[in-house]
Amino acid sequence: MALLKKLNSAYKLKGSTLMETLVATILIVLIFMIASMILNNLFSNTIKNNTQAIDHRLNELQYLQQHEQLLLPYTETYKNWTIIIDNFKENNETLVEFEAINSKTKKTITVIKSEEQ
Repeated sequence: MALLKKLNSAYKLKGSTLMETLVATILIVLIFMIASMILNNLFSNTIKNNTQAIDHRLNELQYLQQHEQLLLPYTETYKNWTIIIDNFKENNETLVEFEAINSKTKKTITVIKSEEQ
């Protein structure tokens, strides 16, 4: 019996106090809140800066202009973007400017191509 009491006291675990448990819980909650805010910020920036659709539309318009199926100057509204295509001369070379402006974020994408391309 004495041997059994000795073994029990050697393996006895101390429990944590209520204050330690509350502090640990608050730390875990704070870490999860900060992590969720960081992830939310990353996702919203990724969605806001996604220009894949307008890049695709600009490529289509460049193709149409290259095959002379687009009359210049050209203006179009595509989703939240205003697309303006115009040609101009610079150094005895005719250039075509494709410009897309987002009406919400005021972000501008500009592509300048040589008319011979």
